[in-house]
Amino acid sequence: RAADPMAHAMTSFETPPPSGAKSTAAITSHDAFGSKVPLAEPSWYQHLNTPFYNASHVAWRNKLRDFFEAEVEPIVDDWDKQAVTNNHVKCGEYIKTMYSKSAKYGILPACVGKPWPKKYTSAPEPEGYDYFHELINVDEGTRAGGGIAWAMMGGLGIGMPPILNFGIPGDRALQDRCIRECLAGEKIICLCITEPGAGSDVSNLQCTAKDAGDHYVVEGNKKWITNGIYADYFTVAVRTGPPGSMHKGLSMLLMEKSMPGITVSKMDCMGVWPSGTTYIEFDNVKVPKTNIVGKVNEGFKQVMYNFNHERWLLAAQAARMARTCVEEALSFARTRRTFGKFLIEHQAIQHKIGEMARQCEGLQAWLENVTFQMNTMSKEEQNKKLGGHIALLKLSSSRVAEFCASNAMQVLGGAGYTRTGKGVKVERIYREVKAYAIPGGSEEIMLNLAAGQFGFVSRAMPDPRDKKIKALMEELKRIKSKM
Repeated sequence: RAADPMAHAMTSFETPPPSGAKSTAAITSHDAFGSKVPLAEPSWYQHLNTPFYNASHVAWRNKLRDFFEAEVEPIVDDWDKQAVTNNHVKCGEYIKTMYSKSAKYGILPACVGKPWPKKYTSAPEPEGYDYFHELINVDEGTRAGGGIAWAMMGGLGIGMPPILNFGIPGDRALQDRCIRECLAGEKIICLCITEPGAGSDVSNLQCTAKDAGDHYVVEGNKKWITNGIYADYFTVAVRTGPPGSMHKGLSMLLMEKSMPGITVSKMDCMGVWPSGTTYIEFDNVKVPKTNIVGKVNEGFKQVMYNFNHERWLLAAQAARMARTCVEEALSFARTRRTFGKFLIEHQAIQHKIGEMARQCEGLQAWLENVTFQMNTMSKEEQNKKLGGHIALLKLSSSRVAEFCASNAMQVLGGAGYTRTGKGVKVERIYREVKAYAIPGGSEEIMLNLAAGQFGFVSRAMPDPRDKKIKALMEELKRIKSKM
């Protein structure tokens, strides 16, 4: 048979840029990498063509896989166990050790967005560093589980960007010290927004920072704070405006654990145990006014500015967790014997795993498209154009992860219900998926946000009650004028 002339086509070639394009994309394929289980890895790991990943991304991925397999995966199960039994000392040792080792590997600077924060770190920047390098960091870091990803990247990934993006104009030395110490793995930072009575409704936050001359007095509570129990720095959303000032009266403060009046308590939650979900009390904490992040009363803008990156991070984590479920389910089904066959020989199981993989592949393509958009936009343009897209991406990612966790659990049966043995990863993911459906903006909020961002409602029907209310207001005005 004659050889197909296209069978040995070049693995890298340039595509002509369309009219008005910002850059030319190189389409490349790379050697197969990672798991041999079908669809257990993103498509570009599977020797398929990609316009997004180059040799720098390959080297970065290999480096990260080596680190997480050698340093993190061996301790995941025990870390989970120590966290759920509230062994804070052991968990504190784990997180501090992993932060230190991550810093030595040069991983931590890749948790805080683009550009590489080279002013504050000596860690070598990957060639051509972009959001795909950060995506690889998140993806590889989540193979061990969502709780581990949150422990090692959660607080830094959402607590540090406001400091990097807006700075601390009143105390540049504090800004420099905080960023350098956290990127070096010496200190830990967390983001404090959510309160017992306000989550996605950010404009109604009640934690107050009262003006006391040269400092603020912070009073209030924060709840469900990732890494809070281990944190040395707290990026805190507070109300500096008067009661009723809503979003116009919010600011962000950088606070330190050494400040008297800060109490942290670990919360017992359903999943992501190693992350150290925390309840924080601020009892008349004196904070210098120079600790303001950016400008006073611009905290709402800073919080919103931060959300797209946070939600993108969560979507990337959920995508890998869903794919891990595919890998674990298929691996198990290939070895489990039932009714004289391997489990995978049953068509119902093939369909179940195929449906899981279908959703994972679609989610990955969407995630990479959004990442490409982020790569080609300024942060201002991202916030203007991508809010709705990232909201829907996050929503889809949590639902795909939940679907895959549930179906993988069914494939593994009793093994998936057990916290040890072959089902340990699926069991862990199953109890962690709700941490992706609720934090960072619940699924319902994401749908509302997307509807508003895309302008689903172009015009509203007149409400007949408006006419009645107007007439009543006019009648009330006439009555008052006669009194």
